[in-house]
Amino acid sequence: MTETLLTLISTALLNNFVLHWPLGVDPLLASERRQVHALGIATTCLMLITEVLGYALYHWLLVPLEMTALRLFVFLPLSVLLIGPLLQLLARVFSTLSFEGLWPLLLCNAGVLGMALLNAREDKGFFHATALSLGAGLGFWLVLSLFNDLRQRTLDNDVPLPFRGLPIDLVGAGLIAVAFLGFSGLIKT
Repeated sequence: MTETLLTLISTALLNNFVLHWPLGVDPLLASERRQVHALGIATTCLMLITEVLGYALYHWLLVPLEMTALRLFVFLPLSVLLIGPLLQLLARVFSTLSFEGLWPLLLCNAGVLGMALLNAREDKGFFHATALSLGAGLGFWLVLSLFNDLRQRTLDNDVPLPFRGLPIDLVGAGLIAVAFLGFSGLIKT
């Protein structure tokens, strides 16, 4: 139980998919202010559901048939097919949030596919893989919220003309990544 909790915290803060690995950067830069929490919830749920179903398919179908090399061709359609029903379900559950227009952002999020492939490669068990997926989704949501706040602050201030738009967003993402380096000594393995 302790190892699962440490995996969850470590994935959210130390080995963040957006900051530590360049997975999920495109939705981070393309997200709008009003959809930050909807995108965070949708990405976390998609990572978790794709991991659970991907783990089952990998261990109950691909490993017995000795077709583990085809895991990419199983995980990619699985994550794509889950986006539509997941967004419809989340729109019903969280009626105050707008989930419209999130389909392309979830489709191009490499973190979902990367998490499924990483869990299949490491193969440390179901609970570890679930904690890794949940931590990655929560870490993505945290970085998305922090980045949105930083983006709002730069919109309210006078930024020099050459730095407006994407350049100041990239500088801000780099500063958030440097700030997350402060968590590097939090968990000793």
